[in-house]
Amino acid sequence: MKPYYEHGGVVIYHGDCAAVLPELAPVDLVLTDPPYGIGEAAGKNKSRSVLAVARDYGDDEWDNEPISADLMRAVVAAGRFAAVFGGNYYDLPPSSCWLIWDKQNGASDFADAEMAWTNYGTAVRLIRHMWNGMLRKGREPRDHPTQKPLDVMKWAIQKCPDEPQSVLDPFMGSGTTLRAAKDLGLSAIGVEAIEKYCEIAARRLSQEVLPL
Repeated sequence: MKPYYEHGGVVIYHGDCAAVLPELAPVDLVLTDPPYGIGEAAGKNKSRSVLAVARDYGDDEWDNEPISADLMRAVVAAGRFAAVFGGNYYDLPPSSCWLIWDKQNGASDFADAEMAWTNYGTAVRLIRHMWNGMLRKGREPRDHPTQKPLDVMKWAIQKCPDEPQSVLDPFMGSGTTLRAAKDLGLSAIGVEAIEKYCEIAARRLSQEVLPL
């Protein structure tokens, strides 16, 4: 397979993860946020303007259906450990450790929190990070309708047992998981079916963090 982007231990593949996954070697951690089938890509964000005009991410179809049970099993099996945001939408094994992200949304129709199923084998963990339209911690740029905060994805990696050295996100979106892995000094692989998000992710990964 020819990478869309490759630099410094981080690789992006543009394609369907169902086809790409069988070609990849196992990793230490799969950290991902797959489609749940709730239509978040279909222009929902435009209806949520309260304090300012909401960003228009376009009207796409990739979140119209959840991924298949077979593909979810393949995703989880691709790493020694796995953390799946939206795991509550899927029939996954019982877990002692769910990662809970309190979005501190206030009054809105967004969920108060998001949950990631894991096979970490530890206790439930919670992080609070405001992410409510223009009111978000650090004013981090958003390029994707279901983008997660960088600090939340770093936290999810750091909660994984055995200090993983390699991370895979088969539903990469705008590349937050890969950016988090890179910032933590880990190798990472991302797979994304929509080329515009591969381009955004490659740009984010090309930006270096200047030392203080």
